[in-house]
Amino acid sequence: MSTSSFAPPTAGLAHVSVDAAGDVSTTPPSAAHAPVHAARDVPIEVLAEKILAGDRSTLARAITLVESKKPEHQAKARALVQALLPATGKAHRVGITGVPGVGKSTTIDQLGANLTAAGHKVAVLAVDPSSTRTGGSILGDKTRMAKLAVDRNAFIRPSPSSGTLGGVAAKTRETMLLCEAAGFDVILVETVGVGQSETTVAGMVDFFLVLMLPGAGDELQGIKKGVLEIADMIAVNKSDGDNANRARQAASEYRAALNIMAAKSSAWTPPVVLVSGLANQGLEAMWEQVETHRTKLEATGEFAERRRTQQVAWMWSMLEERVMQALRHDGRVAGRLHTLEAGVREGTVSASIAVDEIAGLMGI
Repeated sequence: MSTSSFAPPTAGLAHVSVDAAGDVSTTPPSAAHAPVHAARDVPIEVLAEKILAGDRSTLARAITLVESKKPEHQAKARALVQALLPATGKAHRVGITGVPGVGKSTTIDQLGANLTAAGHKVAVLAVDPSSTRTGGSILGDKTRMAKLAVDRNAFIRPSPSSGTLGGVAAKTRETMLLCEAAGFDVILVETVGVGQSETTVAGMVDFFLVLMLPGAGDELQGIKKGVLEIADMIAVNKSDGDNANRARQAASEYRAALNIMAAKSSAWTPPVVLVSGLANQGLEAMWEQVETHRTKLEATGEFAERRRTQQVAWMWSMLEERVMQALRHDGRVAGRLHTLEAGVREGTVSASIAVDEIAGLMGI
């Protein structure tokens, strides 16, 4: 990793504040600030200019705009992303998953601190479950990543799921682009490690890292084959101290499991590495694998093609979401939708007949 031209993580919590958009700031209070305005009230050209200049408060408020469900906010967010598109695409996009308790946050916190110390700017986007009552994030990543929370060259943003994984995918993608435009050259997307979020996140990043625990004999019984199939690397975490022998055994079993699966890329064989996020062991070698992966896939053209494919898939995902929104708000079907749904639920109307009638009402 290159030598740093950025400031290292701050040693303490002095000058730390949280703004109205939820962003952590380490700017000393004596610094002059312009009046704060919500992104919805600022012209797109001004928002874009400030984001390109690396203004963290504007970035946080722009992400809040992206996450809004109001149609007028969504329209402005789309225009903003389009305006910033030429400044995106240069970052390392890395997805990180693992079962709860594997140490994702600790590992990301230390890895991110290592990267900022080496001159990178790191954004952590956490696909976080939501409260069913308020829709807010549950895990509170900023409190679980103590180093990055006070690092001038890091930005942490949870993406509450609000009950719809597809919605998270769209918002996380747009947030990723905003962060790239703001100058962050490493984007780490953390999943909660349960449900289908792994597959969704793997479809928006360049490299997908799966963290595992030592004790593979039992662990292999519970892991999902699909997760291994989309992994670009497996890292056995907590492999220091008394866990060292069990970690080596686990790594051996994971390598054997990967060997019987079809390779995701002809240019890359997923490695299995031993790390300890808490002890900061093996993380530099792990990141070197991420960089090597990009170099190899860029040489074959697969890297660029994968991104193009992801962009088209993103378009179709957003189109499907827009069509569903239009259907639910279409006055022509609103009167029949509830009745047809009830009929399907009770078994008096077949699903295919219901779909035919709804499509007919919409003229498709």
